Amino acid sequence: MTTYDKPAEEYFEDEPTDIEREVDERAYPAKPSDRSEIRVSTKQFSIRQVMDQIDDEDLELAPDFQRNQVWKPAQKSGLIESILLQIPLPAFYFAETAEGLLRVVDGLQRLSTIHAYMRRSAFALSGLEYLEGEVGGLKFDELALPWRRRMDNTQIFAHVIDPKTPPQVTYDIFKRINTGGTPLKPQEIRHCMSTQRSRDFLKSCVDLPEFAEATGARLHNSVRMDDREVALRFCAFRLLGVDHYVEHSQGSIESFLMEATNHLDDRDRIDDAALDRLREAFRTAMGNAAAIFGGHAFRKWPEGSDYRSPINKALFESWAVALADLPTTEAGKRAEGIVARARSLMSHDRRYVDSISVSTGDARKVAYRFLVAGDVVAQS
Repeated sequence: MTTYDKPAEEYFEDEPTDIEREVDERAYPAKPSDRSEIRVSTKQFSIRQVMDQIDDEDLELAPDFQRNQVWKPAQKSGLIESILLQIPLPAFYFAETAEGLLRVVDGLQRLSTIHAYMRRSAFALSGLEYLEGEVGGLKFDELALPWRRRMDNTQIFAHVIDPKTPPQVTYDIFKRINTGGTPLKPQEIRHCMSTQRSRDFLKSCVDLPEFAEATGARLHNSVRMDDREVALRFCAFRLLGVDHYVEHSQGSIESFLMEATNHLDDRDRIDDAALDRLREAFRTAMGNAAAIFGGHAFRKWPEGSDYRSPINKALFESWAVALADLPTTEAGKRAEGIVARARSLMSHDRRYVDSISVSTGDARKVAYRFLVAGDVVAQS
């Protein structure tokens, strides 16, 4: 029996996330993007133009992205005061779609704050450093006309990523520029790059009661979007297949999940009926996982240990796909055999333990853990 080291858990703002920390020991990086494909231009807008674009939904602020809308009142007022003082704002980054729409790549917090103040009267200015006596306590509609004009006419600069830029290159740009403060996680980047269709679909999956039961309800409304990432991992392997990952993804889970996101966003590739079938497969997988593994679903659970490990994403994707086609009437009958074999693998098969613990994006490891999970379900 292998020695069982309790897996490390991820934390966010000193709170445990119930997600196992992934360890990547690849000696080589994923293939970098071709720099000739990077197309970025700089444009100038007035704040009034940008606010109109937001209202007209020509510029999307990635709704449902909670983490980036948590500025404190003093920070919000400080930004508005800077504009009133005509202090130049740092540049923004937008990504333009083929339809001419814009998505915010960097600057979501600032634009959300400005829009909340100018168009929704969501807060009054407070704690100002220079202008407290002149505009302190006032909402936008209460400002004197010269102040409002000053805000309307303030010019901002935005670096706009051309719509012809390949999605993977856009993703790489997004990842590079989001390095300040708490960097975005890959799923947060994918969320901002995606359209409403895939966002709504993934949310509908993680809102299923079967998902809550299988994950112990610990991932509900995950602030780092771990819930949507594990659901997307299931969708990616269910839709595109393990062979596609092995042949095309060069060991990069991130690019594979970005490709799957693009599929979910494209009605020509996956119509609404297919999305419904995919959600039902996810529901079945979650129900079966809870019925078979109980509170240990998608968690390392070797023989001789009843420690409840954090959720392991590699276990989630492989077991969810393996259990999606198992009739629910069979789950209870086969539970004992599946659990015994799964726990044996986690205790005695060093190759399997490695495939779910270290460099889990390695194509050979991905293929092995999916092969093993499928065999266990088929033979138990």
